[in-house]
Amino acid sequence: MIPYGRQHITDEDIKAVVEALKSDFLTQGPEIAKFEKAFAEYIGCKYAVAVSNGTAALHLCTMALGVDKNSKVITSPITFAASANCVRYCDGEVYFADIDPKTYLLDINKVRSLLESKPKDYFQGIIPVDFAGNAVNLEEFRKLADEFGCWIIEDACHAPGGYFNDSKGVKQNCGNGRFAELAIFSFHPVKHIACGEGGMVTTNDESLYNKLIKLRTHGITKDPNLMHKNDGGWYYEMQELGYNYRITDFQAALGTSQLKKADAGLIKRKEIAQIYFDAFKNNKKIKGQSGVVEGHAYHLYIIEVDQRKELYDHLRSKNIFCQVHYIPVHTLPYYENLGWKQGVFKHAENYYKGCLSLPMYPTLTKEEQSFVIEQINNFLNV
Repeated sequence: MIPYGRQHITDEDIKAVVEALKSDFLTQGPEIAKFEKAFAEYIGCKYAVAVSNGTAALHLCTMALGVDKNSKVITSPITFAASANCVRYCDGEVYFADIDPKTYLLDINKVRSLLESKPKDYFQGIIPVDFAGNAVNLEEFRKLADEFGCWIIEDACHAPGGYFNDSKGVKQNCGNGRFAELAIFSFHPVKHIACGEGGMVTTNDESLYNKLIKLRTHGITKDPNLMHKNDGGWYYEMQELGYNYRITDFQAALGTSQLKKADAGLIKRKEIAQIYFDAFKNNKKIKGQSGVVEGHAYHLYIIEVDQRKELYDHLRSKNIFCQVHYIPVHTLPYYENLGWKQGVFKHAENYYKGCLSLPMYPTLTKEEQSFVIEQINNFLNV
């Protein structure tokens, strides 16, 4: 079987997890802080908060930024539902803007048009998504957000190690906190760094960091400097409504170990992307390709074809399990019940009709990739 994504667990990873399991802490122990420190250094931000999954990371971000029933937030329709759901968890209202059909990223011009269509203080935030690993130009989004008084949460679940070059030619890592108040990552098995489940919030804002730490653990603090009183060493205060969004020590140990191989994984992903591009660049039946993009983390490699379902089924018959990323969020029944409908975002909906994510993971062999390419070409009669 050749899946679209697969974790790569080494003997070193297993050793790290076993050592954590044999330690005095299975949760709330030293491996958490170790992972957070290593990840912050890798991304280039001041603070990192490890949590139970990427969805929890998004929810904590919207809570920390004060999203409530009066909040209106813009995101992309081409993303996993959690990018929008986090706003709904806080009773906020989600708005979508169309994608750029060339990059599949949230179209900044469409976002500007949406912002300009309402009073200047109508929207509170924007959640751009580094979709497939392609880094959003957050410098441009920062200018737009500042103009309209919005905060930014960068959904970088697909893009640890990804980056864009800013207007001065400086490399800006996804999640480094330079242009977004908060950023989030996921450590699901098919992501670059696998913890089984897990997520991370990154920021350069100390006050937001302190909010995240408290909200991650039920809204509870044991810090004497923050408590209203102190009855003794056992005492704690729940100061607001938070959640149990903690990650375990053995997951964090796995994350720290996986992080050591992250750059090697990126190199391999780019090599795989280049092979796909070279194989399909002259095929007029395959759309959506561009040359290998600098700074792209290549969580996914996506093509567009007219006979997507037929190709999908053909590949499955050959034990090649591709995937579709994603069904446009505004067309899902929950969001249709909120008033969204088909036909409002032309580029997102056209993209969905033909998109297919091909196998993309560092342990994909050249023989396996050649077989995938061969089967696609056979189906398309190339």
